Amino acid sequence: MMRLVGLFVLAVGSHASLLDWIKKEVDVHAYNADTSRWIKTSRAPSDKVLTLTVAMRVEAAARTELERLFWEVSDPKSEKYGAYRNLDEITQILAVPKESVQVVRQHFLTAGAISAESAPTGDMITVVTPVHAAEVALNTTLHTFVHSEHEKVTIIRAATHYALPGGVAERVNMVGELLQFPRLPSKKLRGLVGSASWPNSCTAPGCGGLVTPSVLSQRYKLPTQDSSTSGGKANSMAVAEFQGQYYEDSDLKQFSESCHADVKVAANVGGNQQSAGVESELDIEYIKSVAPEVPLTVVYSDEYSLLNWVNQITSMANPIFVHSVSYGNDELQQSSTQYMETCNTAFMKAGLRGISILFASGDQGVCGRSGCGFLTHARFHPDFPAASPYITAVGGTDFATKGVIGEETAWSSGGGGFSDTFGIPDYQKQAVAGYLASSDANFPPQNLWNRTGRGYPDVAALGGQKNPYCVATGGRFGGVAGTSASCPVVAGVFARLNGLRLAAGKPPMGFLNPFIYQNPSGFQDVTSGTNGATRKYGFTAVKGWDAATGMGTPDYAALAKLSMSVQSSKEIVV
Repeated sequence: MMRLVGLFVLAVGSHASLLDWIKKEVDVHAYNADTSRWIKTSRAPSDKVLTLTVAMRVEAAARTELERLFWEVSDPKSEKYGAYRNLDEITQILAVPKESVQVVRQHFLTAGAISAESAPTGDMITVVTPVHAAEVALNTTLHTFVHSEHEKVTIIRAATHYALPGGVAERVNMVGELLQFPRLPSKKLRGLVGSASWPNSCTAPGCGGLVTPSVLSQRYKLPTQDSSTSGGKANSMAVAEFQGQYYEDSDLKQFSESCHADVKVAANVGGNQQSAGVESELDIEYIKSVAPEVPLTVVYSDEYSLLNWVNQITSMANPIFVHSVSYGNDELQQSSTQYMETCNTAFMKAGLRGISILFASGDQGVCGRSGCGFLTHARFHPDFPAASPYITAVGGTDFATKGVIGEETAWSSGGGGFSDTFGIPDYQKQAVAGYLASSDANFPPQNLWNRTGRGYPDVAALGGQKNPYCVATGGRFGGVAGTSASCPVVAGVFARLNGLRLAAGKPPMGFLNPFIYQNPSGFQDVTSGTNGATRKYGFTAVKGWDAATGMGTPDYAALAKLSMSVQSSKEIVV
């Protein structure tokens, strides 16, 4: 007998009506692919091979212990700060029965999967399977979806609910991302022309008036490269890329020569087809411009799967310490709260290993990808994973005065706001309370947002259309904007800070938010601008933390001192 599980796998209690439960889940997360501009076309080819990530059930007590330890090692005020755990220790904490893993693996293999490999920690299984076998295993039909703006990008998703047999379903939390539709960067943020009057520090004329590495160095007080404080081979950082976002070595070389940078990829996980992807090359060129001495890994996957990506990075024997990710979507567009909670558990695993994860906060202001309607102003739509309490969200800014490298203002389309799903975490309670009490904030009507939710972004950096970044892609230079630019810049800053700590025998910084909120003097406050995009309402940047620019933009000189002053556990276990 197959158990219908609605939008994710769950063992339904005997006191609940299954149909009522499904209806409730659909009401809460009524997702239509069209809201993300994905359009269903034909049935997926039966022999097409895809990768599925199966999240195993983790007992509540085990998740509670995981979270306790996560906060303990992430809080600079804790005596256990930096005392990270290795894979064996996390496996013991999660305590997923080996029998359960084997039952689930065998179910997919019997249906015709090519492989079903368990993560070292036992809580996720990566299934490589042809479409026809996936449809048998999940009792569903799979379709191809195309994106209305990115016509060459296709994904395979379930067109209906999926189901697992009872004996399997009770061991599984969910199968992702069968029902998630990723946000792709808008083409409107590409090919922009610069208008700033500062000197073009790159030799390429196409960089004139655009943000270049020297602009970032001046504004964020970045020192010249210093190998003695780089952390050496022990240090590491990565960018996540999906769905055909490759890079060309010739573009990286051209950027390096023109902009006097040292942009090289040290390692690639997942492969690279040597074709230009502007989003990938934006990430690579600017995280390396900020942290040229830190080895960079590109983690690539053809299929967008947040769970598969985080499973990859947490399963590495030697974890990469800083990860920049420019993908996400609205909370409303996630298939369920259970899916988001499953991602959060994986983010905690990462933090417990000493890994810092930074996500772009989005490029549609407070309304998100779903929009706020046309005739009336609908409720704001917070982003996920940006609104997760267990990652660092990066918002966007512009320079306050055109052509002047100085104070910044909130980018009108930078993502920011308050979660409708997760409450305010302890690390930001004081900062959020200060914002909510501000007389300068000019808050939107209360019916449009949740004042008790987790506030985001946590920090920000240049990303707006007034000051697009100069990127070498496809053999040419052009302007690109968005929080997809802001995120790798901030990630590069923290990778450099890790280098200072590693060179001094200290552990990496791990989950960054407790440090960020305990050290506001490490950031340049942004006190103007609103992130309503083209709509009437948005959140206003004010003194201190705000829901448009977070704590502000990095001051590397200040952060270097603050990061080195934090007391850490002497034992480094990664």
